[in-house]
Amino acid sequence: MLEHEYKFRVTYPDTDQMGTMHHANYVKYYEAARWELFRSIGVPYSSVEAAGVMCPVIRMNFKFIKITKYDELLTVKTTLKEIKGVRIWFSYKLYNEQNELINTAETELAFVGLNDWKPCTAPDFLLAAIAANRKE
Repeated sequence: MLEHEYKFRVTYPDTDQMGTMHHANYVKYYEAARWELFRSIGVPYSSVEAAGVMCPVIRMNFKFIKITKYDELLTVKTTLKEIKGVRIWFSYKLYNEQNELINTAETELAFVGLNDWKPCTAPDFLLAAIAANRKE
């Protein structure tokens, strides 16, 4: 298991007419949290793409528990759950400033070739970095 915490503040453009963070914005924050997890183990996502590999999302699942509003400081706890074959799974827990759980999510991504979009394995340097930083 590999975990990382990412903090961000809800910006005004990310809120909707109801004054809450619009549901579509959770996607971009979870993506940022996912790539910050990679960066925390020394692998910026740009290096994965430079190796000729992309990671499109192939499945997403969200559970909205509480709302969040403009200017709240939120914390995403991202967990890399598993890499198997050409797929990688992440889970997310989003907390507000009171440390209340407000959202949970899971994503499944696939490793594909940058030019041909054919499934491929993760780059060796990414697998090595994950193995070196994994906590069981």
